[in-house]
Amino acid sequence: MDENLRTQIETYLFRLNGLLDRGRKLRNSLGTDPSGTSSIVAIRAWQEECGVTIHQLSGGSKAHWLARLFSQAFLMRTESGQATEGATPAEIVDRLLDVLNQAVASLSQPDQAPVISASSAQPPPHRFDFVHNPELRPVLEQAYTDSRRALEQGDYEQALLTSCGILEAIVTDALEHKGLIKLSASGAPAGPIADWSFNTRIAVAEKAGLIRGGCARLPAVAWTYRDNGENGSKLTICEGDARRAGQVLRVVMRDLDPGR
Repeated sequence: MDENLRTQIETYLFRLNGLLDRGRKLRNSLGTDPSGTSSIVAIRAWQEECGVTIHQLSGGSKAHWLARLFSQAFLMRTESGQATEGATPAEIVDRLLDVLNQAVASLSQPDQAPVISASSAQPPPHRFDFVHNPELRPVLEQAYTDSRRALEQGDYEQALLTSCGILEAIVTDALEHKGLIKLSASGAPAGPIADWSFNTRIAVAEKAGLIRGGCARLPAVAWTYRDNGENGSKLTICEGDARRAGQVLRVVMRDLDPGR
């Protein structure tokens, strides 16, 4: 087997097994709190990540059998077999777990062609074309890939720190493009943007209308991420913190690039 293909398969299997583990935990949480807001939010985030992985595995084709199974997981069947919307969250989780298991089974077969797309190239990096500084774009693309990989591998500290670093970088880029003169009308402090704290940059960006209020969901440790390692200090970062920081990052990316 081609070494590049083998690496892809191992990466996807690791990702799929991680999604399966999270899905089972979410399914159990529905048993104790089926209508809890936190459970529903976590399930939606999990579904989004499942969709990204299935999209990549199916080569972006909606006609691929795996993509079709993913779409059908959100539908409820009538007695005559017709599809109608309205499956419960628990049913959707169970169906998505079945889709993920089928993907794992297919990837574990000697011939993985039915799942992996014809191209043996790695999925393209996440694009940051909305960033005004062109030299910063490839750096952010690599950092974004690294943050997702760290999350999949359970390195929650690195995942959160990288996500926060990307968040600060894209907000700073937007502020610099706006310019200090215009920002002063939004309560921007005196002095260069490079001297502002992370909190100040977010606050000014929100007041200037560059981003909305998504950063309010950042975990407490994210606001002090710069202090990690300073004077021997060490932040305690859990999986939930890392995932929420990544979710907020994606929200801010959509704010800064509304056409994406």
